[in-house]
Amino acid sequence: MSTKLDQLSSWLKERKITEVECLVSDLTGIARGKISPTNKFLDEKGMRLPESVLLQTVTGDYVEDDVYYDLLDPADIDMICRPDENAVFIVPWAIEPTAQVIHDTYDKQGNPIELSPRNILKKVLRLYADKGWQPIVAPEMEFYLTKRNSDPDFPLVAPMGRSGRPETGRQSFSIDAANEFDPLFEDMYDWCELQGLDLDTLIHEEGPAQMEINFRHGEALHLADQILVFKRTMREAALKHDVAATFMAKPITDEPGSAMHLHQSIVDMKTGKNIFSNEDGSMSQLFMHHIGGLQKYIPELLPLFAPNVNSFRRFLPDTSAPVNVEWGEENRTVGLRVPDATPQNRRVENRLAGADANPYLALAASLLCGYIGMVEGIEPSAPVVGRGYERRNLRLPLTLEAALERMETCQVVEQYLGQKFVSGYVAVKRAEHENFKRVISSWEREFLLLSV
Repeated sequence: MSTKLDQLSSWLKERKITEVECLVSDLTGIARGKISPTNKFLDEKGMRLPESVLLQTVTGDYVEDDVYYDLLDPADIDMICRPDENAVFIVPWAIEPTAQVIHDTYDKQGNPIELSPRNILKKVLRLYADKGWQPIVAPEMEFYLTKRNSDPDFPLVAPMGRSGRPETGRQSFSIDAANEFDPLFEDMYDWCELQGLDLDTLIHEEGPAQMEINFRHGEALHLADQILVFKRTMREAALKHDVAATFMAKPITDEPGSAMHLHQSIVDMKTGKNIFSNEDGSMSQLFMHHIGGLQKYIPELLPLFAPNVNSFRRFLPDTSAPVNVEWGEENRTVGLRVPDATPQNRRVENRLAGADANPYLALAASLLCGYIGMVEGIEPSAPVVGRGYERRNLRLPLTLEAALERMETCQVVEQYLGQKFVSGYVAVKRAEHENFKRVISSWEREFLLLSV
């Protein structure tokens, strides 16, 4: 531990860092923590936070008291947060030289906190490591740029680009449409480079000022950290240019939603070979079982891919979003796409996760589903050829309430992720849903006010 802290201390001093943002991810994916002078951060070797921040909802509320005190110590004690020297990033937009350091969370006995999203992903990765396997992932993040909006009662609108005109129509893969926001993306790329984020391609998606950033493939925990940092970076770059960046799953009516597509493959730790391919280059049984596990268990873990009421607005046919967990080769109408690739690069793309999902939990859930398929030998359905939207089999829960009920009652999920995490996560999402139900929508006022 001291050697690692020495390395971290040297890194901070070389860059003349004066402040450290000490971060943990809550269940939503919000970065929570403390901002500390560098000297104090190094003296304290981390920080302490109430474990209750992991039961805080997106609105800042907490779960019901009976759940709260069942899952947490009644004294509301602190958890111990230790910095991960492999998860240290510059904060390029800060006025003072600042770093952000992602922390791991432990109780007083040194046990990992079960409610921590980062610990959940590490738990799943240990399952793979015990088999001699290493997941390789490549996330794709979609998001919208919008005009800044201070009143949530008003719909979002497309921002002005360099031309002085808002974007209209469908501009998929348009270079000129992406170039409308060149100054913003130049800052974004510069900042990401300073932070060491493994960005690859920028693509203009279907919606107005809807973009996609692809990450280079790599190790799952490191990429989950990078997505947490990238979301902060993208929002800051947008604000600098007087627009907003949103990762809501469905921010604009009648426009495509935003996904977090997850490409995943597994390599043998000893040989480095992709276990999804046989020696002759054909698809392996383990690959088939991995897909089978995704098909069987994604519906049980859907709240980790679609965590909000808004997430379910994305699952509509013919909107570039999946409505089932069918699979097919080179087929974007199904939830599980197998891209054309060489045997060593064979992978499956999970298209279910929304851009609003917590990256640690979405990656953990996607990899866990595939893992269970491989260890249980679950056979997949036949691949879909042609459109997959009309398929009635392998459908998803239609609402957040239904999805939470399935997750809560699935014993296999509890076996792998732990009862405390499942109970806490479901309770947080139910508390958020209760808050949502109290709000009267514009649709209700428009169609019911004078008609019923």
